[in-house]
Amino acid sequence: MPAVSKGDGMRGLAVFISDIRNCKSKEAEIKRINKELANIRSKFKGDKALDGYSKKKYVCKLLFIFLLGHDIDFGHMEAVNLLSSNRYTEKQIGYLFISVLVNSNSELIRLVNNAVKNDLGSRNPTFTGLALHCIANVGSREMAEAFAGEIPKILVAGDAMDSVKQSAALCLLRLHRTSPDLVPMGDWTSRVVHLLNDQHLVVTSASTDLQDYTYYFVPAPWLSVKLLRLLQCYPPPEDPAVRGRLTECLETILNKAQEPPKSKKVQHSNAKNAVLFEAISLIIHHDSEPNLLVRACNQLGQFLQHRETNLRYLALESMCTLASSEFSHEAVKTHIETVINALKTERDVSVRQRAVDLLYAMCDRSNAQQIVAEMLSYLETADYSIREEIVLKVAILAEKYAVDYTWYVDTILNLIRIAGDYVSEEVWYRVIQIVVNRDDVQGYAAKTVFEALQAPACHENLVKVGGYILGEFGNLIAGDPRSSPLTQFHLLHSKFHLCSVPTRALLLSTYIKFVNLFPEVKGTIQDVLRSDSQLKNADVELQQRAVEYLRLSTVASTDILATVLEEMPPFPERESSILAKLKKKKGPSTVTDLEEAKRERSADVNGGPEPAPASASAASTPSPSADLLGLGAAPPVPTGPPPSSGGLLVDVFSDSPSAVAPLAPGSEDNFARFVCKNNGVLFENQLLQIGLKSEFRQNLGRMFIFYGNKTSTQFLSFTPTLICSDDLQANLSLQTKPVDPTVDGGAQVQQAVNIECVSDFTEAPVLNIQFRYGGTFQNVSVKLPITLNKFFQPTEMASQDFFQRWKQLSKCTDSRCGRVEKPSLRDCVNCFRNSFNQQGRRVRLLCLRFSSSPLSSSLPCRKCTPCVVLQPRVPPSPASLASSLVGMDGSLCAVEEEEAQPGPSRPAKSGGEGRGSRD
Repeated sequence: MPAVSKGDGMRGLAVFISDIRNCKSKEAEIKRINKELANIRSKFKGDKALDGYSKKKYVCKLLFIFLLGHDIDFGHMEAVNLLSSNRYTEKQIGYLFISVLVNSNSELIRLVNNAVKNDLGSRNPTFTGLALHCIANVGSREMAEAFAGEIPKILVAGDAMDSVKQSAALCLLRLHRTSPDLVPMGDWTSRVVHLLNDQHLVVTSASTDLQDYTYYFVPAPWLSVKLLRLLQCYPPPEDPAVRGRLTECLETILNKAQEPPKSKKVQHSNAKNAVLFEAISLIIHHDSEPNLLVRACNQLGQFLQHRETNLRYLALESMCTLASSEFSHEAVKTHIETVINALKTERDVSVRQRAVDLLYAMCDRSNAQQIVAEMLSYLETADYSIREEIVLKVAILAEKYAVDYTWYVDTILNLIRIAGDYVSEEVWYRVIQIVVNRDDVQGYAAKTVFEALQAPACHENLVKVGGYILGEFGNLIAGDPRSSPLTQFHLLHSKFHLCSVPTRALLLSTYIKFVNLFPEVKGTIQDVLRSDSQLKNADVELQQRAVEYLRLSTVASTDILATVLEEMPPFPERESSILAKLKKKKGPSTVTDLEEAKRERSADVNGGPEPAPASASAASTPSPSADLLGLGAAPPVPTGPPPSSGGLLVDVFSDSPSAVAPLAPGSEDNFARFVCKNNGVLFENQLLQIGLKSEFRQNLGRMFIFYGNKTSTQFLSFTPTLICSDDLQANLSLQTKPVDPTVDGGAQVQQAVNIECVSDFTEAPVLNIQFRYGGTFQNVSVKLPITLNKFFQPTEMASQDFFQRWKQLSKCTDSRCGRVEKPSLRDCVNCFRNSFNQQGRRVRLLCLRFSSSPLSSSLPCRKCTPCVVLQPRVPPSPASLASSLVGMDGSLCAVEEEEAQPGPSRPAKSGGEGRGSRD
């Protein structure tokens, strides 16, 4: 850098800075700054012949004022003019002002680019360096577009000075990070790599003896660290010779770390440990040498009790990453007691936080209860800044590794008791989702939350959980006199006045649920809803709920109440909202990588049990009802085979061919068994088991498909697809949730399918599963048991009514006709077509189980107008109605008449192809 002459001292700037420092108050400082701004503005406007020194001095003053926190709205053009100066100090101040104050979207950026371009082509290396610094500091996309092609030329120029090359390299790195699509690295990569041999760059020549430079007995530590960090940008070498040499180098570094220190000075240990930790980072990055990973874990374990805080911190941080490797996970678990002790005794809060992260990373089914208990214990005294994160991690671990869900309920309630203020809505939402979805834990949850609410001081989140669970499952513990319905109500209502408005609104919903569950407390609840504190509440939401719930409990019949206030349906299964919140808090990369690594870890490493058969899965099937928590289902996924993404050769050699495999042997027999049942095993072979659990209500249905991997090898590219013909797609709407493309050995995944019957149908959708097992492509197809009878609604009737309606089916009542015929398919078709189109009635098709043989009685002859009108819940075609009347496993269809609104009917087409009009 050129020397600064005495004339460049800028005495006026020094006086101004001194005046500012001597100001006794903020007002005095602002007054002095405003006076100086007025002076500078007058100089820029009035004196057209202002010399470069004066411009530089005033621009420096503006820059200092800006650094004090004041806005600068003038002087930019004068700074741009300084860029064209031939004096180094003036050009330097101009570039400094531009780098700090000029926005990348400024109108002056074009003028700046012109000046930068001139300096890049200058033969003065100092001016070139200033231009490169400006480009790197601004780093805008406009500058990347203008100079991304010029900087690599400077970097590889043979006559460029070493300092210019270094500046060009750093500038190019900056542009590559901000606008990687504009930097032409593909053309210059090979030439840039040769710069590693430049002896004046940070990376020295390969011919230079590295032992010639040592720093406190450590050979070239900065060089070693940069080389090891550079290798982490590339995958492991495929050449066995190169891999062997790299492994030998890493083993040497680990061996050197075990040697006694050659000096007691802190510089020696710092340099030695810097190289060691960078080598461990490279070992973790490659994740391919089990021996090195275990040795690295053991080496880090020695630092967990080191007296130096920084080393303990770095060891915990590195072991968090090691815990995600299948080769070193078990080695990390051996240090669990040391990590727990660090959590209890460590003074530095940042080190304690890393200990929490490591416990979270090393957790699996074998140690989940111990780790969760220790984290709960630490939570009572934890630093306030990390309590929310610990709460999220405890909730995730308790859910993920819960073998007994009663333990999960106890853990979450204890979590709310200890750190209720830090328990977010996602946590208590999730515990309610799990309790609602698991029948085996609902009674225990109701009992446990009832006991927890009896404490004199309960956190509001506990009241929310208690109100929801008792409102849904309070009847499961109502048989005990200690938890009678009235006792449950009084316990919840005693917390009412202490809660916020949203919690009070939830409790009002619980009260109206009690009216349905426990009619004996109806009067007591109505008195509460009728009170002035509710009907005249200042909050509109509470007032509206009180009025509507009171009216509903007064005028609605028992059946209507039971329908409106029925038990909440199970929630759709999807990614835990708690995990999503943790990802948002910690940043997506850290948590996502850890969770992906845990998911990829085999069942043996996790210590997980063998999965239950698909038919015995405890997951329930939700019915299409409202979700009071606002946690809706996943968005619909198009059904049908995926379109081909390439030409003929791609289709032939792809892993997922478009051709669907024929139906698996034996699948037809299993399909027939599902006509009259909803749950069970649909298909099973030596690799795969497919189980179903479904529920249908009116024209809607919900089905869970469970895919079980019966082997110890992963299924890769696992892709289940629902395939429907064009006619079936028009009559049956299917919405599926995607599944994980990787199914671990011995694991089970589930897929939710939402079903809506739009019109009658006779076909069934085909479920096609494609995956790779041991390098072999597998393709399985089965028929999914979704049939029309699933959408029929049963009814009950007295025997007298039944036989009366049966007789109406058995003979013709037209006085002009005495014929009685045995029914045929055409008879049924004509019967439905004529009756549906000629009479203004709406009726409902009712399916009744009948123990005798299929329908063999007589129907009215085809010349008569039938006396019975048929209207299924989903308007059917004549052919499908006839097949359902005469075919299904001994089932009998009867009819029930209802008066309907008069409306136009569409005339039937010839040949029995007509379709009745909807209501």
